[in-house]
Amino acid sequence: VLSAGSAEEGLDAIGNPSQPVDLAIFDLKLPGMSGLDALEKLRGDDASKDLPVIVISGHATVHDAVNAIKLGASDFFEKPLNRERVLVSVSNCIRTARLTRTVEAMRGELEARYEMIGTSPAMQKLFQDIDKVAPTRASVLITGESGTGKELVSRAVHRLSPRMDAPFVKVNCAAIPKELIESELFGHEKGSFTGAQARKRGFFEQAHGGTLFLDEIGDMDLSAQAKVLRALQNGEIIRVGSEHVINVDVRVLAATNKDLAKEVSGGRFREDLYFRLDVFPIRVPALRERPGDVRLLADAFVNSFCNDNGLKQKRIDPAVYEALSQRKWPGNVRELKNVVERAAILSSDVITIADLPEDPHVSPFDDDADTDDAGTESEAARADAPQITGPDGERLSLREYREAAERAYIVDTLVEFDWNISKAAVTLGVERTNLHKKIRAYGIKRGEG
Repeated sequence: VLSAGSAEEGLDAIGNPSQPVDLAIFDLKLPGMSGLDALEKLRGDDASKDLPVIVISGHATVHDAVNAIKLGASDFFEKPLNRERVLVSVSNCIRTARLTRTVEAMRGELEARYEMIGTSPAMQKLFQDIDKVAPTRASVLITGESGTGKELVSRAVHRLSPRMDAPFVKVNCAAIPKELIESELFGHEKGSFTGAQARKRGFFEQAHGGTLFLDEIGDMDLSAQAKVLRALQNGEIIRVGSEHVINVDVRVLAATNKDLAKEVSGGRFREDLYFRLDVFPIRVPALRERPGDVRLLADAFVNSFCNDNGLKQKRIDPAVYEALSQRKWPGNVRELKNVVERAAILSSDVITIADLPEDPHVSPFDDDADTDDAGTESEAARADAPQITGPDGERLSLREYREAAERAYIVDTLVEFDWNISKAAVTLGVERTNLHKKIRAYGIKRGEG
């Protein structure tokens, strides 16, 4: 504990990096600078703007208390001090401050380790939601498409919570057979059923004091849902084959790629369990909703992959970023990671368009492909080779002839590279997405030429 006879001495002590301060207590009336002035000075300094401060006074007014709180005081006490209340306030302030510092320190770690990367508004909202709910005991329902990173969000909530040092237990509800779900969740006694050769602790017991993550909760059958609901309501479980009640303290996070509200309406999910889980909903955005984050993710995946596999760091060609951002990514971040890692394996020092695998979700040769741009191209441009005259015998305009020549050259290049879009795009000097558009616009079909 450090003491100071004036606000100036106190500010000097707080600014000493060799003795980090967790909390400051200022008297309102001090010789020289007042406690409120010192508080205002602290809040104007980036190094101490988040330091918790308790203000005390023997001649306080309501106006003084209001001003102190407005300036960011964590608490305000009048003399004579109530020892018990002050100690509780000090403990709470220090705990909150340390948790806040942990959140900030771990944000970078979370982004690097859990691939939660993004500067888009959608991701910033996600980060804010995690920061808000993590310190609480509230149940969280995490929704999003497959591959968006719902498990990463659950781990982030756990790591930023007061339970961070306690167990984090993941349960894939979709992977557990219906007849085993109760035993897996709540455990069983020896001999309680065929094959139960020893007592087993279930996932609820394993997560005692920590966090239980119920992944794919929407795939859990109704019978198991009822048992989970009772465990959440009462904080109690009973092992299969036992009558002994076991108290458990777990925070439940659940995730699904289904619309649970529709599942409830369809009678496939219990409404009471839905409301129990949906205390704080978090939606993880699909990758197509944040194309601006594709570049950040691609860089992170390449760096991580090269580090993990002892490879020399590789650079990504700017054209690759554009091509990646044009994809729809139904597999979301997981799919992007696979594509980038494969490209890193195939590439030399620089990852180019030619290193990217074909987009399995799009084929420019499909008969039902989008041909909105086709109307802008003339019928003459659909000829196998440029001709001077069109079908009506009239001489082609310069634009029509240029289009016909371009079409013929594209077909010739595609044939040369056995219709490999990536290699043809490199030779033609265009981005693959632009080549896709040209193929569709000109009505080019695989096998021409």
